[in-house]
Amino acid sequence: MATLLMIESWMRSTGQALPGVIARLGHRYVLFTRDPDLYPASQAGAPHPVVAGAETVVRVDTNDLDALVAEATSLARRERIDGVLTTCDYYLEAVATVAEALRLPGPPAEVMRLATRKHRVRQALAEAGVAGPRFAVASGWEECLVTAAEIGYPLVAKPTDRNAGTAVRRVDGEAALKDAFWEITGDTHNTRGQPLERVVLLEELLDGPEVSVEAVTCHGGTTIVGVTDKSVTGPPSFVESGHMFPADLDPDAATGVEDHVRRALDALGFTHGLSHTEVKLTAHGPRIVEINPRQAGGYIFELIHLVTGTHPLEILIELSLGHVPSIGTDTAPVLSAEPPAASAAIMFLLSPRDGTVIAVDGTERLVGDPTVTRWTAPVPTRVRYPRSNDDYLGHVVAVDHHGRRARALAERAVGGLLLRFDDGDAVAPAGVPSGVVAR
Repeated sequence: MATLLMIESWMRSTGQALPGVIARLGHRYVLFTRDPDLYPASQAGAPHPVVAGAETVVRVDTNDLDALVAEATSLARRERIDGVLTTCDYYLEAVATVAEALRLPGPPAEVMRLATRKHRVRQALAEAGVAGPRFAVASGWEECLVTAAEIGYPLVAKPTDRNAGTAVRRVDGEAALKDAFWEITGDTHNTRGQPLERVVLLEELLDGPEVSVEAVTCHGGTTIVGVTDKSVTGPPSFVESGHMFPADLDPDAATGVEDHVRRALDALGFTHGLSHTEVKLTAHGPRIVEINPRQAGGYIFELIHLVTGTHPLEILIELSLGHVPSIGTDTAPVLSAEPPAASAAIMFLLSPRDGTVIAVDGTERLVGDPTVTRWTAPVPTRVRYPRSNDDYLGHVVAVDHHGRRARALAERAVGGLLLRFDDGDAVAPAGVPSGVVAR
């Protein structure tokens, strides 16, 4: 049994799943958090898995690296700590810093400091000659206006240090640029109380299908686990509406995007960890949208497990312990009693309007659908038109055991639902059909 130090966590998806995976592998963990109340109980009153699964919960200012290292060092004097990890983007640098202080496995802290700041990633890729979009960083409105004109509309405006698609906007002109600028620079802190840089990254708009490359880097060598297709809602936001693993790409296209991602990771000096790299397949070749130096969110880890038997969260744990992970094999599938799927997909339940959803019609069909492995649609709940990846009402996971039709099956399932609002309105979910089709 190993003892892991978990420094904060996401509240959903990977955050909810990781505690169970740690327990299944026979390990335990200590949770470092600023506030256990960040992890709310379910609507049924069950405690959040991150808190419930912890052997010990330690309150410490996780936003203060010096305090964090001091507390971790003190803990390591009292009991053996075998690895440090998190599922939360905002604490990747902290995990690397603590791991270095405790002489435990992990990426260099300076690499994580680079990899978690989008503008520095763009600069590093450009310096290494990795083809990408034109980009610039602006800190004031006048600079932003001039820079946008130089890049040319339409373009994408995004913050340099936020996650989940928050405040990432398509900009088609000066009026939209002004809205994006004030949205990005208006907030002083992120959702975890950390100060934001409040600068705007402007990028040339990339056209083409979007995929993500899921990879594992160990001792400097990168293994591609697979490629996931992605669908997003319409402008001005880029909210992810669904994924399918594996993406339905021809072999040459898959090889091209995988090689491009390897070059990008090498340019960052990324030598250890999981990565989730978003890529546009443009007419001029693959182009990086974003590099996320952590496991994929949005339940992509579940899709990978259903298809390959490899569980990315198991890999996260193995890497934190300094083990070379086994990729493509599995001890025992736990997410489905069915045989491995040829493809697996998730579609998110998104609302086309703001309001309170009191019921979701059609869920009884999900129960009887043999292609649906899991679904959730908790009601009543407040919803809004999707502005970030945190605006999900629920989701449906579907599998195809014979081919690459899992996305179509998931879209069919979500397309058969109806959202009922407390004002009497009844509407279909947003984001279906996605426009992404299998060959």
